[in-house]
Amino acid sequence: MPEVESPAPPPEPLRPEPRQPRPNAPGLDAPVIRLPNIGPAFAQKLEKLGVETVRDLLYLLPHRYDDFSQLRTIDKLKFGEEVTIIGTVWDIRTRDIGNDRKMVTARVGDGTGEIQMTWFNPWIEKQLRVGQAYSFGGKVETYRSDLVMRGPEFEPLDRALLSTGRLAPVYPLTEGLSVRWLRNVIKLALDAWGADLPDFLPEPIRRSNGLLTLAEAITQIHFPDNHERLAAAHRRLSFDEFLLLQLGVLSARERFRGAPARPLRAGAEVIAPFVERLPFALTAAQSRALREIAVDLESDRPMGRLLQGDVGSGKTAVAAAALWAAVANGSQGAIMAPTEILAEQHARSFGRMFAAQVNPTSGQPVRVALLTGAMSAGEREETLAALGRGEIDLAVGTHALIQKGVEFRDLALAVVDEQHRFGVEQRAALRQKGVQPHMLVMSATPIPRSLALTLYGDLDVSVIDEMPAGRTPIRTKWLTSSQRERAYGFIRRQVAEGRQAFIVYPLVEESPVSEARAAVEEHARLSANIFPELRLGLLHGRLKGEEKDSMMRAFGAGELDILVATSVVEVGIDVPNATVIMIEGAERFGLAQLHQFRGRVGRGEHPSYCILVSDVAEGEGVRRLEALENNTDGFALAQIDLELRGPGDFFGTRQSGLPPLKTAELSDLRTLEDAREAAKAVFRADPELAVPEHRELAAQVAQFWRGGGDIS
Repeated sequence: MPEVESPAPPPEPLRPEPRQPRPNAPGLDAPVIRLPNIGPAFAQKLEKLGVETVRDLLYLLPHRYDDFSQLRTIDKLKFGEEVTIIGTVWDIRTRDIGNDRKMVTARVGDGTGEIQMTWFNPWIEKQLRVGQAYSFGGKVETYRSDLVMRGPEFEPLDRALLSTGRLAPVYPLTEGLSVRWLRNVIKLALDAWGADLPDFLPEPIRRSNGLLTLAEAITQIHFPDNHERLAAAHRRLSFDEFLLLQLGVLSARERFRGAPARPLRAGAEVIAPFVERLPFALTAAQSRALREIAVDLESDRPMGRLLQGDVGSGKTAVAAAALWAAVANGSQGAIMAPTEILAEQHARSFGRMFAAQVNPTSGQPVRVALLTGAMSAGEREETLAALGRGEIDLAVGTHALIQKGVEFRDLALAVVDEQHRFGVEQRAALRQKGVQPHMLVMSATPIPRSLALTLYGDLDVSVIDEMPAGRTPIRTKWLTSSQRERAYGFIRRQVAEGRQAFIVYPLVEESPVSEARAAVEEHARLSANIFPELRLGLLHGRLKGEEKDSMMRAFGAGELDILVATSVVEVGIDVPNATVIMIEGAERFGLAQLHQFRGRVGRGEHPSYCILVSDVAEGEGVRRLEALENNTDGFALAQIDLELRGPGDFFGTRQSGLPPLKTAELSDLRTLEDAREAAKAVFRADPELAVPEHRELAAQVAQFWRGGGDIS
């Protein structure tokens, strides 16, 4: 047997190597085509990944790592391990396996044993040399009781190891690019330009927070020496994103609050008469939130406040009292909702709450008007004219409120409900309907307070963390489809006791590409076969506005026993006699949405129930349903939802106006809070980021927020 080379030591740590650029060498903002090994074809492929410049290439971060850092001799290999071995290639063979496919097999030994390597790539035979030693990294598998590696990474031992013997980066790819090619190109860019990355983070902030330099962080995020160095690199880049995020948010807050606004009288002498006429007493939490809003309204700076509260906590009543303050000051108020059903619900609720109120300026009853896209041309024209003359005190509507031609005489307070359902442009458009009006945004999708302060750093936050008296806890039960008849029987018994029920489906109509049940077909089946003796209604988003309104009025009046619906019942449905909601295909909905569905019941004096029907057996769907079954606190569920889904899905950047976060995770509260404190300190000392040591930072803030929109 030929002499076997000894296993080589682990690879040396990678460090950015300071060097003088060659004359006329590309700078960080030069196109990648000026780098070695990148021609026009590869540049086009990289462009699909968002990489156009050298800087873009350095910030093309791995989305995961293959851990080949464990170096093993062949006799110590175990099935299922991801390891690196160093061995000599003794034999290479290629054979046809049909369908124009070839399999390359190599026999590799290291003096302690031999292992077979296989690839389905005929070019491998030209890349390996018999008698030469390589580093191989991959997962140990078995074939006919022998250990094998299928498709392992490999590298000659005479160069720095990028794909074996370490935590090997795995990048997003596009057709025509391989991960090995990308690793090599990024290593070339790091060697030449990594040390030239300007570190925009002021040195005192970097040192006080124990952060790596930017050059170290970028090098380690691509080719980490170990798990600890990877974590340190991740923390530095996360800190950067959170800091840039916070500085932009604080700047937006300063701009928004810097303009003068009209102070509104909102003391007890104004608010108390309205509150006293409500048919219920406010909770302590509602009263506290209302006091905070009243202080803002009396300021000569525009209010920007987020009102958070769980489903059914009474946010609408607080908003109504704030809107009354606008009316009592001789001005107008508006509330924008994401759906016609919710807008119609608000119009009815406000109609009841303002029925006994008189506009002190006109001496006339307070007039509430609804403005939606479903109105006839004549109704719309009449409503718009009255709005412009100031004859309408409160406008309730959907996106129709921000359409061209909608003019207020004097809009003093704008309210946005379910604010996460609107984009930043829509919120800004509503604000533009008045001269610097006060703004209140509401959310029934709670997020932890520390995150609210970060994500809505341009807003003050009020939290209603107490439920009104009489709200009964809702019992939640997860059933499989084989237990569906039990659920039907339970609904039948509830209806016999005089109660009502919702049955929610993920689709409107059956789809050939989905196995999920659909509302239209299931309504027909339930009416004919399951509940023929009961009165069933059907509600979905494709119905016309008047049809939806008629269906909801009938259900609210008790003329229907069961309402079969889609997700249109997520918000805006308030039927105290409804005690059961059954959600089919529950795994297809997000946790926040399921919690919203559950909030449609439990609004009256009777015990209420939520039934989840799903056959999901593994993964995130199981965790969501278990979380809902075991938790009724919306804030606790929000934290679980954030951890399960991550920031991208939990808080869509398109809706929020926030730039996308490449590294930072909103569940990383420690780094988030550290960066927020650093941003506040920088902003207090230099709000314009004008001093020399902040110029690089100012440039990064501008680049980070480019195209981010109006976050206030």
